[in-house]
Amino acid sequence: MAFFLHCSEEDTKDSLSKVIDLPWEGDVTSIPNALRLKNPVADPKAKKGGKIRIYSHQFPKSLNYYLDQFTTTARIFTSLYEPLTGYHPLTLETIPHLARDWKISPDKKKFTFYLDSNARWSDGKPVTADDVIFTYDTIMNPKNGTAVFRVSLSRFLKPVKLDDLTVVFEAKEVHWNNFNDIASSIFILPKHHFEGKDFNKENMEFPVVSGPYKITEVKKNRYIKLERRGDWWQRAYPFNEGRNNFDQIVYKVYNEEAVALQAFKKGDIDIYPVYSAFVWVEEAKGDAFDKNWIAKQRIFNLKPIGFQGWAMNSRRPIFSDKRVREAMNLLVNRKLMIDKLAYGEYDPTNSYYPDFYLGGEKNPNQPTEFSIDKARKLLAEAGWKPNKEGILEKDGKPFQFSILDRDKKTEKYFTLFLEKAKEVGIRASIDTLDLAAWSERVDKYDFDMTWAAWGSGVFKDPESQWLSKYADEEGQPNLPGLKISEVDKLIEKQKTEFSVFNRNEILKQIDRIVYKEYPYVLLWHLPSTRLLYWQKYGVPNLPLGKYGDESFSSDYWWYDEEKDKNLSNAVSKKEKFTDYEAVVRWK
Repeated sequence: MAFFLHCSEEDTKDSLSKVIDLPWEGDVTSIPNALRLKNPVADPKAKKGGKIRIYSHQFPKSLNYYLDQFTTTARIFTSLYEPLTGYHPLTLETIPHLARDWKISPDKKKFTFYLDSNARWSDGKPVTADDVIFTYDTIMNPKNGTAVFRVSLSRFLKPVKLDDLTVVFEAKEVHWNNFNDIASSIFILPKHHFEGKDFNKENMEFPVVSGPYKITEVKKNRYIKLERRGDWWQRAYPFNEGRNNFDQIVYKVYNEEAVALQAFKKGDIDIYPVYSAFVWVEEAKGDAFDKNWIAKQRIFNLKPIGFQGWAMNSRRPIFSDKRVREAMNLLVNRKLMIDKLAYGEYDPTNSYYPDFYLGGEKNPNQPTEFSIDKARKLLAEAGWKPNKEGILEKDGKPFQFSILDRDKKTEKYFTLFLEKAKEVGIRASIDTLDLAAWSERVDKYDFDMTWAAWGSGVFKDPESQWLSKYADEEGQPNLPGLKISEVDKLIEKQKTEFSVFNRNEILKQIDRIVYKEYPYVLLWHLPSTRLLYWQKYGVPNLPLGKYGDESFSSDYWWYDEEKDKNLSNAVSKKEKFTDYEAVVRWK
């Protein structure tokens, strides 16, 4: 049972009780063969115990991932609930999770899942086919704020229960991602807990879970604390040795990055992923770094790379013309922003799938240059002419719009853009909101322009991002409201292509078409992960695995009591601590 204590942050910081693993009384022969093997990215030296405190830059409006796809929410929710299958961390082959086995029909439209008889909810009840069907029904209920997940599940008929541990999904159409959309993307909910409740109000308390962690304490705008479950049903599966090592995981919330960084340097946060070039170059310095108390590590692996930029809402008349959107791109001096404001740390993004071009393949998309003259010409062609005051007008209306933002530290980039926009006769302003208010506006497409950052996957599906159908459905990722029939046809074509190589070739065609429509002002990307952490943890040889990001740390790192004592000793004596690799590359 989750419980919520009203105590000070210091109480949370200092209190930690050892989690005792209960004896596993299952039959070893019932463990699926793939999970009887050792996990190749887990370290056999890993130990259970201790805690890790992780920086979260905003407090989630919900911890229910089906309702809010915020990064911290995703990390917490996927520690509480589990999918039917997982991916092997090196080969990416499908491996069992809640389902011990599965069968795919020859026509690739019917998927039968056989649940693991050992799978249990935290209240001791078995995970059954009824839970799987209830999860499907919850997502597909149009009254629930689960629209993002309905995109893929809408391709299926309602699943059918064959018996308590067997459930069948049948697709209405063939799609290469049908299996993964059910098996690894949906996290199964306990029917007996959620049934009859308003799912849209299930935001912070999740007393019945199946995963390796449970929530034990939440303090709004301060922290969320998870505790390892000593009764997790998969605790004795050999594949999980060396995983889920921390007895306690605390997500500590700081709305201001400067405050968070100071808290980290004081030792109130243990691990700090760096998203700001200024922090990495100018702030991550001093005794703690020079003496190796804090590791400053740049990690390169095969992590998928998404894109970030300023989405322009083509549903609004002001951005409905492609020439106007292109002009906005021409008014952004990306080279200046990267070199002067971002310390040259990033690569400019000229694709919506930038990781396609990291291995040396030439990107066919022409980089957008900075040119005020060309921007003026395009705006004039689109009918925007300066009035007596020099403000652009069309049909008697001024060129005026608002930029919706949710992070004060990005204002410096917008400010440079606003200066150039003003130069050509555009009036623009910045409206900065907190995450919840920003998210609510964006879900309803109630914005002119907004900064948006999208992650990516190893297996990329362009449907929800670019299909015309989803430009009109609230809560979808097609923020610019793009509708291109040629792209729709290519999305349909890739649905039945099971070759990853061939699909990626189709995606490159989509990319070239979308790129020329200028739905975003694309900005830049980082081909590595920048990580700061206090050197009191055991870390595998590959600190973030083959495909992982910073979330890998809470899954595979462990607290090293001896190392922590030695670190404390080095700090008290102001001595240099253990050396480490500043740059780690996947080999």
